[in-house]
Amino acid sequence: MGWDEAGAGFEHPGLWFPMLGVLLLGACQAYPIPDSSPLLQFGGQVRQRHLYTDDIQETEAHLEIRADGTVVGAARQSPELELKALKPGVIQILGVKTSRFLCQRPDGALYGSLHFDPEACSFRELLLEDGYNVYWSETYGLPLHLPSPSSPYRDLGPRGPVRFLPLPGLPPAPPDPPGILAPEPPDVGSSDPLSMVGPSQGRSPSYAS
Repeated sequence: MGWDEAGAGFEHPGLWFPMLGVLLLGACQAYPIPDSSPLLQFGGQVRQRHLYTDDIQETEAHLEIRADGTVVGAARQSPELELKALKPGVIQILGVKTSRFLCQRPDGALYGSLHFDPEACSFRELLLEDGYNVYWSETYGLPLHLPSPSSPYRDLGPRGPVRFLPLPGLPPAPPDPPGILAPEPPDVGSSDPLSMVGPSQGRSPSYAS
């Protein structure tokens, strides 16, 4: 190609763009971004919640993991639970006060364990449109039920999944304002009953009573 032909190419720059695109396409390679799924942002997420349910006909209740390992439905708001995401859609539930994990046996009975067992203590969490959640054992596929108050090992209510409402903990009560101390009564036996002079490190013996 002579100079005349090269000059003709510069006079028509549109001819160079396809060639430039081919060169850039060969030089650039696409690599997948690791962990780019938006669902993976929930991994390791920790929430402090109370699990409340009103599906039980007898009473409203909060899920409570006690220090002896029993799991009950408490009428009052129980100590907080820590819900930690293990992977998208799967969580573990830990009693913050008792340091026990919520676990489920193959027959559906609930218990609290000091050691985390991935098979017994992993639960699938499904968010419902009304704000409630339902939970299933990831291993056994059994829904999470609150046990009966009379027997911690007997389920209450229907066999379908029980809805739980994860409630945030109540804010701590503000501290009581410091009280205003009443003024001390004047020392009538002192030479300075109204404390006009004030304290002095090198107090004169003249002020000694």
